[in-house]
Amino acid sequence: MVMRPRKIIARAKEDVSEMDTILPNIVKSSRHSKILGNFGESLILNWLSRSGFEVALLDHTGIDVLAYSPETGRIGISVKSRTRMKGTESSSVTIFQPPKRKKMLDACESFGCEPWIGVYVETLDHADLYLTSLKNYDKKYRGGAIGNYWKMARKYRDMYNEDEKVKHITLRFGTTNWFARA
Repeated sequence: MVMRPRKIIARAKEDVSEMDTILPNIVKSSRHSKILGNFGESLILNWLSRSGFEVALLDHTGIDVLAYSPETGRIGISVKSRTRMKGTESSSVTIFQPPKRKKMLDACESFGCEPWIGVYVETLDHADLYLTSLKNYDKKYRGGAIGNYWKMARKYRDMYNEDEKVKHITLRFGTTNWFARA
């Protein structure tokens, strides 16, 4: 039986409710951005792999992940990962400015793959991972020529959830015993 994403999220909420929901504040280490970027890439690798894709982590200008499945063909993914502190959860994520967009397109041409974007955003109590083709992003969500932003306001998150071309998972964080810092 295939579970619909909303049911998976509901089950995750039930599991978390059994835990102590007092979460420690986010206190970023000096290498947090690098660690978070690696985590976002690894999360995409994991979810694509468990969905039947062949995947590889790349160290290449423009794309971070190369993936293949017979249904999608070869895709090159640029991944952006951000931590949002309390009060900034709805802040947009800069995907890339025009020069970096060209680097992504050039890399995808070199590797013979379709350009995709992955966005991982974590907050104090949950994280969202979005994945969609650059073509879908440009058609439905791109705001203008100056910069490219993945908007995180409720209105946009609802739009992404209704769009079958935007893949989305939500992770809920809960602790039973963890380090606490003010």
